[in-house]
Amino acid sequence: MTMTSADMNQLPAAPIKRIVLTGFMGSGKSTVGPLVAARLGWRFVDADTVIEADAGLKIAAIFARDGEAAFRELERATVERLASNDGLVLALGGGAIEHAATRRLLLGGEGTLLVHLEVALATTLSRCGGTEQERPVLADRANLESRYLRRMPLYREAHATVAVDAVTPDEVADAVIRLTRIV
Repeated sequence: MTMTSADMNQLPAAPIKRIVLTGFMGSGKSTVGPLVAARLGWRFVDADTVIEADAGLKIAAIFARDGEAAFRELERATVERLASNDGLVLALGGGAIEHAATRRLLLGGEGTLLVHLEVALATTLSRCGGTEQERPVLADRANLESRYLRRMPLYREAHATVAVDAVTPDEVADAVIRLTRIV
């Protein structure tokens, strides 16, 4: 996979100590993250999994019980706690990037490389179709496209973007690792 300069913003000057993957649902964060971590000998953590474990509830149940705003604040606090770890590949939930404090933390964190895995909405629907119970935002199809379009400029603020529609998870992992200048 080749990347052009248009795919990269300013990469962090400090040595990369952690990689954070962001992107819309279905972009492959939870698939690519473990591949990157294994190749670097780092630990992989999915922020949504940590939130569910801490809350003792599935994300959909947190949304239903507390609403999206409360979930996003819980998510922000979890990401802040996790993003201080070195030797970590962290997969964010698709909406985490909407919280301004989360974006600032990840873009300005010394040693943090924020990578956007860019996926077309059509690819998301083909990858995630039928998972409305686990992904509550899919249940609201009327607002799905506007949510996608609203988030895209925020995702593109990441240090780098890797297009994932027409490539394998291994190829995406290779592209992410090349960004790190570690190996």
